[in-house]
Amino acid sequence: MDAVPPISDAIRAKLGRVAVPTVVSLLWRKGFKNTLMFHPKPLNPRAVRFIGPAYTVRTVPVREDLVEAQASGSRPNLQARSVDEIPAGAVLAVAMDGETRTAFMGDIMTTHLLVKGVSGVVLDGGVSDTAAISNIELPLFCMGGAATPVTSHRFVHDLNVPVGIDGVLVCPGDVLMSDANGVVCIPRHVAEEIAEAAAERELLEEFVVGKVRNGAPLAGTYPPNAETMAEYEAWRAARGDQN
Repeated sequence: MDAVPPISDAIRAKLGRVAVPTVVSLLWRKGFKNTLMFHPKPLNPRAVRFIGPAYTVRTVPVREDLVEAQASGSRPNLQARSVDEIPAGAVLAVAMDGETRTAFMGDIMTTHLLVKGVSGVVLDGGVSDTAAISNIELPLFCMGGAATPVTSHRFVHDLNVPVGIDGVLVCPGDVLMSDANGVVCIPRHVAEEIAEAAAERELLEEFVVGKVRNGAPLAGTYPPNAETMAEYEAWRAARGDQN
């Protein structure tokens, strides 16, 4: 199975300067109105930022014949394969339908992904060893800790297929981005456009915040009128900013 293609350094750098709400707003204006994952939360509050192409994992409710086939070797262990195949820089995106009775991964797998250079993990299900993972510097967003072992209620059925995570469609290679506000999925074919627009928006808001902090009235400053936009362009030119 082919690994997901990497995103460009330019896209990664531009998105790295912006916030998730900015991206969600731009996607909304472009017609993509269901891109934000509300419920998965970061286990480590000091590691909340990832950007990378999605490597997707689809799990289904467990059934004994599938477990037996995997145990006998007649069916591959796709959970292990996902960890082996995901490339550095990608985001492991696991669809679990909100199931928190089962842990997809624990601290050992999390540590392995960190060392491998994976950008982050998002799953709408549970993980084990939450206390340990909360001290690992890999951004991991989940629905909570699971009290029962791996495979007890979910079974990995497919890799790199379109999945739904917390009600959001994630296709292999889509760009996933997170911060303290949540996780947003950017459709791959608009990622460059959104990154460019988001970087521009963030720069404009930096200028506007500076004006407001210095006492400028809100009216005409935000949203910016023509005069404010002219000031912004002059400010940007003086700084030599380029996206």
